[in-house]
Amino acid sequence: MFKEGMMTVVGIAFWESIYMTMVSTFFAYIIGLPLGLILVMTDKEGVRPMPNVHRILGIVINIVRSVPFLILFVTIMPFTKLVIGTTIGSKAAIVGLLVAGAPFIARLVESSLKEVEKGVVEAAQSMGASPIQILVKVLLPEAKPSLFVGSAIAVTTILGYSAMAGFVGGNGLGAIAINYGYYRGQEDIMYVMVVLLVIIVQVLQEVGMQIAKRTDKRL
Repeated sequence: MFKEGMMTVVGIAFWESIYMTMVSTFFAYIIGLPLGLILVMTDKEGVRPMPNVHRILGIVINIVRSVPFLILFVTIMPFTKLVIGTTIGSKAAIVGLLVAGAPFIARLVESSLKEVEKGVVEAAQSMGASPIQILVKVLLPEAKPSLFVGSAIAVTTILGYSAMAGFVGGNGLGAIAINYGYYRGQEDIMYVMVVLLVIIVQVLQEVGMQIAKRTDKRL
């Protein structure tokens, strides 16, 4: 395990896991955040009720979320190959992580925005604020702490997905654990990879919680 060559492999895998997680989370938020905002705005109690849009979008999100990650990853391989040109490696894994993460983030955003007290929104409406103004100047600022907590949850969840991606050609710590620890029976390597993943999760979770506390006006 502690041979120089193996340590180099682990070091590369470590940064591949961070790379896959952060890049896929970033792009998942680019898609998931607007979807979450639309879900909240078009809800029957939202600032711009559109029941049909809300229902259809909710069904699509639920369908994608209900598919187990590994099955989803394999299912979208033709799309991944079309976009990236390959179905293995870190870049291919990012596509699968993005598709799995976006609907999850949309629901996290929806949940965070719905935590905002209705009285605050009603006060803004009574002053003539438009739906966009309510969204940008009321809902998002008021939900900021919860959104940061949700982002910590999203990052750690996508990190877990990235480890599973090792089963289907993805790189990173998960691939090392599977290829060396599982297939070759080197259990010490597998346990070290698990410990590293746990440490990364704890660090990311703590950073997210600290940011949430600093942005919470109630504290």
